[in-house]
Formats: sequence, structure tokens, C-alpha cells
Amino acid sequence: MADAQIRFRIKRQDKPDAAPYWDDFVMPYAPGHNVVSALMYLREHPVNARGRGVEPVVWESNCMEEVCGACAMIVNGTPRQACAALIDQLTQPITLEPLSKFPVVRDLLVERERMFAALKQVKAWVPLDGSQDIHEGAPRISPVDQSLRYLFSRCMTCGCCMEVCPQFHEDSRFIGPAPLGQVALHNQHPTSTYFRSERLQALMEPGGIADCGNAQNCVKVCPKDIPLTQAIGELGRQTTVQWLKDLFVR
Repeated sequence: MADAQIRFRIKRQDKPDAAPYWDDFVMPYAPGHNVVSALMYLREHPVNARGRGVEPVVWESNCMEEVCGACAMIVNGTPRQACAALIDQLTQPITLEPLSKFPVVRDLLVERERMFAALKQVKAWVPLDGSQDIHEGAPRISPVDQSLRYLFSRCMTCGCCMEVCPQFHEDSRFIGPAPLGQVALHNQHPTSTYFRSERLQALMEPGGIADCGNAQNCVKVCPKDIPLTQAIGELGRQTTVQWLKDLFVR
């Protein structure tokens, strides 16, 4: 393997309003590379396959353990975590593209603020007002409930599910599957039920759960195997009950 190489074809964009273009790169083969470590090599050796010095490729990464979700990109046509994409398991040339459902900042780096804003919209957090004793007397949770909540708590907010969702795009108001999964998580938490009605009412507004087309692409591509379709089905039931409450309970 001494003469082997790793070949990349990377979709680049110099700034948010610039036209995208493709750039090819070649680097020496070494065992154990993932896409992020290969990009680190290319950053240290910013020369494309034509031998021309170029600006280093820009991307985002953090934990290198498939936990933070920062390094999400499209690898060989599939949205996934670059840190978990092993070079030895990929077909070359390896194509890298930014997630297409979010605005490009530069190269492979995108702005995912729309997804984070949706989490604020549905109050995807556990409220503590400072008067509660969080060490003693907290609600007990059964092992069965713990196991289900753990699945939803694994969400990295990486955006892969949003990338493959046909209803989530720049012309749509749909908040996407990731925030829906977090509503399902926090509506089950005994302390977080304080915002349950508000979350469900937010989901009944335009861009909410009614805009889900049930394509089920999200659950297929989720790197953490989160049961998003189960969450969406349960939220459909919960919003129906909430609608009846809002209709008859004044």
C-alpha cells in the first residue's frame, strides 16, 4: 500500500453568496483515517490534485466520537458524521458536500440556526425555577421509561434527519424531525411536563406536526437509531388530545 492514495472530490464555496464549485485532492494512504482526520491532513497540505495551492477546506468538528453532531456532512451521497466515516470503508473518489438544507457559511460548514430556533420554539428543555431541590425528592422514573427516554436523549442535533426530510427545505415552515423527537423526549419527563401544553400547541401551528409527510427517511438515516417515526406517531395522538382540550376546556 506504499504507493496508494486517498482521493477526494470536495464541493466548495468561498462565502455564503458565492457560487459552489468542485475541487479534487489527493493524499498519501495511511491506515486508520476517517474523513475528519483526512481533512486535517488536507488542511496542513492545502494543495489540490492539480498541484495548485488553495485555501484550506473549511469544515466543523468537535468530539470525534459521534456525539456532538458538528461534523455532519454528505459523504458519498449520504448524510452522516464525518468522524464515523472510515476511509477504508468508502468508495473513492470520496465526495464530500455540505448539508443542502442549511445555508452554507463556507465549504463544508453550514449554519444550522434554523434547527436550534425550532428547539426554542418547542421549549425543548427541562425547566428549573431555582426553588426546587434537585438532589432529593425528585420524581422517580421507571426503568422502562428510562430506556425509552435514553433513545431520544441521544440526539446530537446533527441535522442528518433534516437533510433527508422532503418537507424540510428553505420554502417550508416545517420545523423538522429533530425538534419533534425532542418534544417527545421532554413531554415524557416528569419535571418537564410543565411546558407540555405549550409544546403541543406550538406543534399545532403552521410548520408543526401536520406538515410531516411521513416519508420516514429520518429514521433510516439517523446515526443514533432514534425512533423518530414512533415519536411523530405519539405526538400526533398527543396533539389531537390537546386540540380537544383546547376546544372544550376554557
